[in-house]
Order: sequence, then structure tokens, then C-alpha cells
Amino acid sequence: MTTSLLPDLAARARAAAHPHAEACACGTVVTLADRADATVVRHDGTVAKAHAPGTDPAALAARLTTAARIPGVLLAPLVPAPVALHGRPVTFWPYGSPVDPDDPDAAPWEAAATLLARLHRTPPPVPLPAMRGPVKAARAIAGLRATAQGSAARAVLRAWATLPAWARGESPLPDTGTLCHGDLHLGQLVRHPAPDGPWLLIDVDDLGTGPAAWDLARPAAWYACGLLPPDEWTRFLTTYQASGGPAVGPDADPWAALDVPARALTVQTAARMVTKAMEAQRPLDDVERSLVDACARMASVPAQLSRNLAK
Repeated sequence: MTTSLLPDLAARARAAAHPHAEACACGTVVTLADRADATVVRHDGTVAKAHAPGTDPAALAARLTTAARIPGVLLAPLVPAPVALHGRPVTFWPYGSPVDPDDPDAAPWEAAATLLARLHRTPPPVPLPAMRGPVKAARAIAGLRATAQGSAARAVLRAWATLPAWARGESPLPDTGTLCHGDLHLGQLVRHPAPDGPWLLIDVDDLGTGPAAWDLARPAAWYACGLLPPDEWTRFLTTYQASGGPAVGPDADPWAALDVPARALTVQTAARMVTKAMEAQRPLDDVERSLVDACARMASVPAQLSRNLAK
């Protein structure tokens, strides 16, 4: 990140929030994220996001158009196309209230499932690239290889090697017609208008076409590893099925569709966690260890039994 990106992004957020005013009295700009892959700031009711270096502006513009054309599912951007800032595309969004991480009992699993089912049933309104889920998983593995050593890293890499090429981002996806979010987790939901409007999906960076099961894979992986309570997983899955989601039919074995994506998300999450632990020179915590243990079991666990990876 350039040293001037954050203040310049803050200035863009102020200008977008008050396009006809020279000054405002609504407070300072708040930094919501400042990572190598995204810098996000908020001023009043406007959020400005500088996307990762190397982001394809044309693909991002198509994703913005898609978000604008599916109201009630995806949060619509304030500006229809990205603008350039320090060589990075910047987008502008209305602020929405996020999921409260300190109140797990209020997690909107039903809302997430309903929105996913609606998204998956919607034909892409414009041509889109493939969703970027497997590419992000491969990036996590590359980071692990560059940073971490030892038995935990070896277990994750062995699990990665068991996945089919498409799940590793090495060959085309098996489905190119279904609209997918690409990186679904509870942090990708907000209430808009804030603070208590309807839930909407955010973050279009990985939006595209691909296998719908990938969008269910993170909660499936956490359930399979014993990190998501069975009742929460059941609420999510049954709501998705009842809402007509095409990834898993109402009478089908869900793991026939979810097994490979859930394994891929387990490996991706474990790779990131092991990398961070090694960088911080600390031992793995209980959650990190449970994911590594799941990876260690993957090579010997038959397909469609990944719900038992933690056992």
C-alpha cells in the first residue's frame, strides 16, 4: 500500500458522502480494513473500498453491474463503475450494519441461506468471469508454502493434493452457468438501511459463475470440523433447500455436492491460520489445531463423509 492511499481514499469517501458540500460536521473517516488485498474506509453513510492491486477493472465493473441489477440480494454500489486511485480500482457503497461477532446466537443463518438460494437461482444479468473461490484457496496455499514449515504445514499440503484440479484453481470449473458469491461467510452480510434493514450480501470481488455448492462450503467445513454446532448448520442447510437453492436438492444427500468444496475451504482456512501462526511464531490454538487435524484425516476419509473429519 502506498503511504498516501489511506488519506486519499478517506478524502474520496468524504467527497462521495457530501458531493455538494465543502465541509461536514459528521465526524472523521473510520478505517474498516487496511490489508494488502483491500483498504476500506467509512465516512458517514458512505464506504469506499480500494481493491487489491492487479484487480481487473472490467471484471470488477461487470460485478458492480450485477450487484446493481439484483436488488434485495446484493448491496448495490453508489457509483456504477470503479475509479482509479494510486493504480487501484476504488468502489463506493452505502454503509450497512454488519453481523455482531459477539452475539453468535443472533447469527443470521436463515437470511444467509435465503439470499444464497435467490442468488443461485438468478441468471447472470451480464457476462461474468468464473467465481474466484478456488483461486483464493490456491493463493492461501501459496502463502503457506512460502512461509510455513513443519508437520502442520505438511498435513495441510497433503490434504490440498487430494483435491481435484478444479478445486485447486488449476482447471475450469465444473459449472459455468450458476451465479455464485465466491466467498460466503457471515462477514459478507449487512443490514441496509442501517441499523435494522433487511440483510443483503456484500463484497463482489469473487462474484462470478461456478458451482453453487462452493457458497455453502465454509459453513459445511466448519460443521464437518466440529466448529459449527449441528443446529446452526441444520438451520442454514434446510433454509437453503426450502428456498429452492439448486446446490442441494431437498431430498438429496448434501455431501454429494458439498464434500469437495467443504474440503477445499477446510484446507484454505487451515493454510491461512497456520501461516499466521508461523509468522507470529506462536503455537496453534485449539481452532487452528482442529482444522489441521481435519486436513490430516482427509486423505483417508472417503468422499461424502467429510462431516466426520473431526472424529
